[in-house]
Amino acid sequence: MESPAISKYSCLDFWFSVIGVCTYLFDVGSDVWVATEFYSRGDVPWFGVLVGLMALSSVVVQMFSWYWFKYDRKLEGFNAQNSTDTVLFGNHLKLSGLLHVFQLGFFCRHISAIWQGFRVWWRRDQISEYAVYLTHDLSMLRLIETFCESAPQLTLMAYIMLYTNHARTVQCVSVVASTTSIAWMVVDYHRSLRSFLPDKAKQGWGSSLVYFLWNLLLIAPRVAAVALFTSVLCSYVFVHLLLIWFVMVYWVWCQKTDFMDSAGGEWLYRATVGLIWYFSWFNVAEGRTRGNGVIYHSFMVVDGGILLITWWWYRDPVLTDSYAPILLAALPLTYLVGLLFKVLYYCCFHPKLWRPPVRDTGAIEMPDGQVSVRAMAPQVGASSQVLNSRMAHHANRFYSQRDASSTNLIGKTNGRDANSVLQPIANLTVENE
Repeated sequence: MESPAISKYSCLDFWFSVIGVCTYLFDVGSDVWVATEFYSRGDVPWFGVLVGLMALSSVVVQMFSWYWFKYDRKLEGFNAQNSTDTVLFGNHLKLSGLLHVFQLGFFCRHISAIWQGFRVWWRRDQISEYAVYLTHDLSMLRLIETFCESAPQLTLMAYIMLYTNHARTVQCVSVVASTTSIAWMVVDYHRSLRSFLPDKAKQGWGSSLVYFLWNLLLIAPRVAAVALFTSVLCSYVFVHLLLIWFVMVYWVWCQKTDFMDSAGGEWLYRATVGLIWYFSWFNVAEGRTRGNGVIYHSFMVVDGGILLITWWWYRDPVLTDSYAPILLAALPLTYLVGLLFKVLYYCCFHPKLWRPPVRDTGAIEMPDGQVSVRAMAPQVGASSQVLNSRMAHHANRFYSQRDASSTNLIGKTNGRDANSVLQPIANLTVENE
């Protein structure tokens, strides 16, 4: 019996791409609307912070997109796959560079993924693998865009509401847009990573909902705590951000990540992960990941407690008396509920718990749904698949558990083995250390 392929492009994948570009345009439009409102009302500092967040997010995302485009041009078969009839800028380096300079590279990737998906789903073209390849890169770029812009912007909007003790319509729209962007990213990114796992088809809506809830319940109180701290000590929030960011970047460096194909790109990745960790945790390296998760959440509990105590000490009792005790109790409780949902997910809703017994098909049973390339390799004569080894390697890190550190699941298909990304899966090997 033929082993299952790593992933196939479906109608749902196509609509995920369409909804993704719609939410992206809605998010950009709401940002422009909010910035215009701030400027017209004379709120120049808030206007400057918002535009700065938009610019930072756009530049970082374009840099990742450009790095990956340059890396992929070195891959065998890239010129055939990346022609002008499959993607917007084809294999034209100068045109692609110009689009990225004008901050249009990310948008062009969205359009390319939609067009490629349309050809697969509607016209039945046999290019499903490359459509999946594009969507995997987009999921990572959306993750970066969300935590570089949407999460800080959500904090800014919450701070402004607390500072002015009033919420305008435009601010509410911005909060809704940012929350929608974060929520959609969580679902889309998790779905993209799970496509590298053998039990993708067993990922039910209940499991996805619980996964979404524990992320939301952990991120929301973190954002609220930072906003409350900012409302009383505005100038110190940047010091707090830089201190935590330096600690997180150092921690990423200690884990010896190798997601990118160059030293400069890897440091960009580490710096970005440091910013993401300021709001939320995700795994980036093999090893004692449960221990790392406990350390991270313990650190966040202590840091969040310090932020809340500082806010309570410096707040205006007259203006905040109606809601301060509620927030002081609700935010830690929400974070605790989020941790309980996380435990519940791994104990009761994880897809591997509902997976039927694996038959003897050469598969390698791995803890917590890790990726075994050998288990998913088609037999001799099967059609080749395009494997996005960047994201496959990252999926292995994301779902890694401490008792799996002795097994190299992706073998030599990590981000530095560029020439193997577009090779047939049958040529991939797994090293057992």
